[in-house]
Amino acid sequence: MKIRQTGRLVLAFVLCAFCFAGCREPGKAGEVVVYTAVDQVYSEPVFQAFEEETGIKVKAVYDLESNKTTGLTNRLIAEKDKPVCDVFWNNEFVQTMALQNEGLLQPYFSPAAQDIPDAYRDPDGMWTAFGGRARVLLVNTDLLSPEEYPSSIYDLTGDRYPAEMIAIAYPMFGTTRTQAAAVYAAVGPEEGRRIFETLAQRGVQVVDGNSVTRDMAAAGQVAMGYTDTDDAKGAIADGKPVEMVFLDQGEGEMGSLITPNTAAMIAGAPNEENAKRFLDYIVSAQLEKRLIEEGFFDLSVREGATDGLNAKGMAVNLRQIYEQLETASADMQELFATSK
Repeated sequence: MKIRQTGRLVLAFVLCAFCFAGCREPGKAGEVVVYTAVDQVYSEPVFQAFEEETGIKVKAVYDLESNKTTGLTNRLIAEKDKPVCDVFWNNEFVQTMALQNEGLLQPYFSPAAQDIPDAYRDPDGMWTAFGGRARVLLVNTDLLSPEEYPSSIYDLTGDRYPAEMIAIAYPMFGTTRTQAAAVYAAVGPEEGRRIFETLAQRGVQVVDGNSVTRDMAAAGQVAMGYTDTDDAKGAIADGKPVEMVFLDQGEGEMGSLITPNTAAMIAGAPNEENAKRFLDYIVSAQLEKRLIEEGFFDLSVREGATDGLNAKGMAVNLRQIYEQLETASADMQELFATSK
């Protein structure tokens, strides 16, 4: 009788311990919580493939607001004292840096990122960048022959091309603003300002967004327009007489800005080990290649990659670009606000 009662007590203890383990907070052993600003049409298949490969369930949180990244950033800041998210998968890098400044990220050096250049990895392991799109000059092939194409941003500051035949988006916003900060980081704030000041003084056409510069180049309203590769690819796919030109690709030149995705583990992640496995998966060369093939990325950040477009990126770390944003933005406002 005593043996039977002892057995029941042991069984009850085991069951209670099991229930406690299954219900304990934070997190569950078989899941990872990912906040993402990436469109669901692209991110959801990635989550499904990860689940099939690892058996780890992805609990995805999408922000449906128009300014997705900012909305998710604010949510992560609000949850700082009691984190819910494990991994933040961002479609750019500026807000990821802002989270780093808030102390919301924790380090992880993924072995899958060893072949990613230092320019696209935080030296302290707080974030990793992968894939993305790039800044490109879209040239109208009816107006310029290949031997007439510019090869450097400096070509746009001289007298070789009439200013009214060059279009850029307002550099106080979007990727043109980021490009200005990148130029500042690459050549120094004084020289960077001189480049954009010259463009402003020459009177290049300054318009509302990359899609406008694309359309103007495609229609022959300008000979060339600065835009992003995703916009440029759309014009080419539509059969417009245009070609992409990556500037500053030579030895010793600054290269083109690549705007990548970033992935980071949240400080205090409830499911830390699963977060590491997801980061290994998402920053891998295999996934980057797949997302290029599916048309989400335009090119790889990895040196010598043969997938997608081929462009030499900037050697400066994304953190250095972020640190120039405030200075560059103030200068762009001063130089170009009167054009708007």
